[in-house]
Amino acid sequence: MTPRVDLKEFLSAYVAEVDEQLQAANAKLLEVEASSHAGHANPRSVRDLFRALHTVKGLSAMVGVEPAVAIAHRMETVLRVADTAGGPVALSSVDTLLQAIREIELRVREVSQGKEPSPAPRAILDALDKLDLSSPLSTRGPATALDLDPAVASKLAPFELDLLSAGVRNGRRALRADFSPSPAKAERGFSINTVRERVGSVAEIVKVVPVAVPPTDEAPGALSFAILLLTSASDEEIANAVGIAPESLQVVMPATPTLESATPPPVVAAGDDDLEPLSHRRNIVRVEVSRLDDAMEHLSTLIVTRSRLSRAIAELTSTGANTRALAEIMRDNARQLRDLRAAILRVRMVPVSEVLERIPLLLRGLRRESGKQVRLELDAGNAELDKGVAERLFPAIVHLVRNAVDHAIEAPADRTRAGKPAEGTLRIQCFAQSNTRLELTVSDDGSGVDRASVARRVGRDLATDAALLDALCRAGLSTRDQATTTSGRGMGMDIVKRIVVDQLGGELAMKTAAGVGTTFTLRVPLTISIVDAFTIERHKQRFVVPVSMVEEIFEIEPAAVRFGPSRGMAEGSRAGIVERRGEAVPLVDLAWSLRLAGVGVAPRQAILVRRGGEPTAFGLDRVIGQQEAVVRPLIDPLVQAPGIAGATDLGDGKPTLVLDLVALGGTLAARDGERAA
Repeated sequence: MTPRVDLKEFLSAYVAEVDEQLQAANAKLLEVEASSHAGHANPRSVRDLFRALHTVKGLSAMVGVEPAVAIAHRMETVLRVADTAGGPVALSSVDTLLQAIREIELRVREVSQGKEPSPAPRAILDALDKLDLSSPLSTRGPATALDLDPAVASKLAPFELDLLSAGVRNGRRALRADFSPSPAKAERGFSINTVRERVGSVAEIVKVVPVAVPPTDEAPGALSFAILLLTSASDEEIANAVGIAPESLQVVMPATPTLESATPPPVVAAGDDDLEPLSHRRNIVRVEVSRLDDAMEHLSTLIVTRSRLSRAIAELTSTGANTRALAEIMRDNARQLRDLRAAILRVRMVPVSEVLERIPLLLRGLRRESGKQVRLELDAGNAELDKGVAERLFPAIVHLVRNAVDHAIEAPADRTRAGKPAEGTLRIQCFAQSNTRLELTVSDDGSGVDRASVARRVGRDLATDAALLDALCRAGLSTRDQATTTSGRGMGMDIVKRIVVDQLGGELAMKTAAGVGTTFTLRVPLTISIVDAFTIERHKQRFVVPVSMVEEIFEIEPAAVRFGPSRGMAEGSRAGIVERRGEAVPLVDLAWSLRLAGVGVAPRQAILVRRGGEPTAFGLDRVIGQQEAVVRPLIDPLVQAPGIAGATDLGDGKPTLVLDLVALGGTLAARDGERAA
């Protein structure tokens, strides 16, 4: 009797793979829509979209998610017709296709939650059955004569002939380059795969056609590949990429005059191999985040144990025992734990580009709801972020994008009257500020924040951008009198601040100019579970401060501190002024800001941090040292306090508070604003 296979063990892998394919499908469908708006086909994106849905259908059939199979199958059917016709997709059909992908996502989510997937909606199935994507684009120009032998020409689909014609009409050359594999060429690094990669860097490959040829001493395989391409590169560049002589290249279509007014934009060509994956994948093993969390938890325990051992060695040393060998072992152990920590963190890191890949779809919906024209510019570079931080950060980015479209960017008519392009620009950029922090900016070229209006709503003057941002982040504050489907409920910026500052221990800043635009800057740690930290002391109480937020540590010269008419710091006053490199820096007694019991001597050292570019120094007794700290968040609201990011164990078994001095400085600034009001 054949044992029954339990598919439950495959469900997590199924959900992960299908989620990836559906995200790719959304991205490709948006590319198709953009091409249709521009009046030309995008057969490569149509082909990639088809492949993604084909994969979804196959995986769903394997685990028995029949509603997803039914929807994906109908989408395959209509996309195959569009693919055969050269990639034209009517704009009116994009909404239906996006909704169909959304319905598949909902069924997959139900499966991930252990539920039975609900049936595929009859309405979406009928809508897919009625779609007709086969109509040709009206912007196609006349075909150009093809100078190609029948054996190769017969392998070209009609849309590929159109691709060659469109390329030639736009001033590029249509060439044929023949590559014949051989052992000698392989030794020089020339294979069909490497040739395709090299040619693809200097030309657009339209088709690769295998051609049988008589065997020769140089090419005993009796097989050649005819590479049809469009390029603006020289013959020498193409020949070097293929490994042949320049005179071997053949022009397959004669050049025609470029008619800018009648010629459509270049068409993106589809690949020639249906089995080529949607993306070039490396050797990847999918691991559930919970398993990585377990590994990080065990590492955290090891770090605490190392701190305990270090403390025990210090106590032995104080008794006169010879601990030199133990100290050397501890140094080796510290280095090994640091390397292990770095390895685990690298596994947890995800590209920021993956975090932002859902933004274009979000923006599409916002454009439709608001009736505004907005162009998105994304630049994530190679920046990476801890998976846990990324999941928390994404909702903050969503709120900023919604605010930019709904509040900041003007309607097309208003922009035109103001001398701006009718289409606004939303730009999201990201880069690693250091090896511990990430900086992300969300900027627009809209009207800017109405400072006077916000000031009237909060009842106080808002002269600086920092004060304006503090006001915008108040819970319940909205710059709209009536709520819309996207904003107006007074929650957006409050949520952004709570995520970036309170939960992630990061920094939120804003710059705005009337009629020019607004830029929000988010600075967050790459990871928040294990951090490098300074151990500090004030009034015999120890605290921990993450290294990433500290700009400078300096000694306090009492004669260099200036005070106002109030009492000095030694007598309990909270602030003075100290000069650092030509800049006046507020000096705040950490004991006063944390309301520590008792009155101590004046602080001897200070830690300088910046919030929105503005410096603040916190006075303390001494910096004890630097070490790794395992940060445990304070979940209970009864023990949460401004400026307290969590707690840690330094090896003595006692909880030590982890300070967020940037947030603490913001709290003090808010108190000043309230007193001034």
